[in-house]
Amino acid sequence: MRANGRTVAALALTTATLTVLTACGAAPEEKAETGANGVKSADATSVADFGGMEKLVAAAEKEGELNVIALPPDWANYGELIKTFQEKYKVKIKSETPDASSADEIAAVKSRKGQKRAPDVLDLGIAFARSGAAENLFAPYKVTAWDKIPDSQKDADGRWYNDYGGYVSIGCDAARITTCPETFADLLKPEYKGKVALNGNPTKSGSAFGGVYAAALANKGSFGDIQPGIDYFGKLKKSGNFIPVESTPATVEKGETPISIDWDYLNAGYADQFKSKGVDWKVSVPKDGVYAQYYSQAINKDAPNPAAARLWMEYLYSAEGQNLWLKGYARPVLLPAMTADGTADKTFVAKLPAVEGTPAFPSSEELDKAKATLSENWDKAVS
Repeated sequence: MRANGRTVAALALTTATLTVLTACGAAPEEKAETGANGVKSADATSVADFGGMEKLVAAAEKEGELNVIALPPDWANYGELIKTFQEKYKVKIKSETPDASSADEIAAVKSRKGQKRAPDVLDLGIAFARSGAAENLFAPYKVTAWDKIPDSQKDADGRWYNDYGGYVSIGCDAARITTCPETFADLLKPEYKGKVALNGNPTKSGSAFGGVYAAALANKGSFGDIQPGIDYFGKLKKSGNFIPVESTPATVEKGETPISIDWDYLNAGYADQFKSKGVDWKVSVPKDGVYAQYYSQAINKDAPNPAAARLWMEYLYSAEGQNLWLKGYARPVLLPAMTADGTADKTFVAKLPAVEGTPAFPSSEELDKAKATLSENWDKAVS
C-alpha cells in the first residue's frame, strides 16, 4: 500500500477508479514553454537545456504547480520534503491519493494523458520503473548529480533513477509481543498466530514485493526464483500466523498488526512516531533473508508541468534532499558520494538500522520473472 506501504487495498483504489476520477477535468495540452536555449521544457534532458539552474527555477515557478501521486507524508520523510520544496520555490505541490500503489501511478499516467491533473513525477518500485520505461511513459532527464548515481542504479538514458531505499525488516510491538521475531524462520512459530502482516499486496506494492523476495532468499530461493517466498507465505497463512490486514501507521498504532514485514525506514519511523502512544516498536533486519531495494524517480513524458517536474528531481538529488531522506531513516542513493565529500548528515547516518554486508540487486530479467511468478501464483498461495 502506501499508507505506509503502497497498496491499493487501503482505499480500494483500482485502475478503474482512477479512470473514473479523471473523467472530468480533462484539458487539451498547452504549448510547452521554450527555455533560454531554445529547448522546450518538456524536451529538456538536463538543466543545461534551460540555460542553468536559475532559469530552470524561473520556468518552474512560472508553471507554479507540481502534481504528485502516491506520496504519503509519513513515508521516508516525504512530508518534510514536500514542505521544504514549497518553501524554497514558488511552486505549489498538489498531492493526490497518497495511499496509491506503484501500479496505480502507472495507470494514472496512462488514463490522464493530456489532462492538467496528470501526475508530473512518479515514485515507483523498481519493477514498475523498468516496465514503465519499456512502455515509453517517462521523459529522459539527467539530474546535475547524475554522474554520482551508480550505473547499476539508473537507466542509461535517464528515464528513471533510484533515489532512496532500505532493507526488508521485521517490525514488532514489544509491548504486545513477549519475544519479538528476528528472522523469517522465527515468524513460523505458533506464538505469532494472527499477528504477522505485510505492507500491501506484492503484485501491486513495492514494499510487499520486497517482503516476498526476502522470504524467498531466506528459503533457498534466489533473485531468479521467487517461488520459495510465495510458498513461505502460503505456509505462514496456513499456520494462521499471516493475516490479510495490510499494515499501515493506523494498524500499527492500534495494535492490529503487531508484527509487520516492511522497509526498515518505515519500521524505524514507527518507533519514533508511536513511542508516546504506548507502542514499543522494535526493528530488525532478518539475517536469513537480507534484501535491499531502492525506489525510483521518473518524470511523466506528458507532464503538464515539465519544468516543475525537473526542478523537483534536482531538489531530490541535491544534498539537502538526500539528507532529508536520511532524516526519515531511508538510505539515499548518493550516500556513498556524500559520505566521501562530507555532505552526509552524520547524525542521521548513525541512526540507520544496522545491517551486515553489501546489498545485491536483481537484474531486470530477474525482476520481470519474479513479477510474473507473483502475478500467477500469489493469490493461489494465500487465498
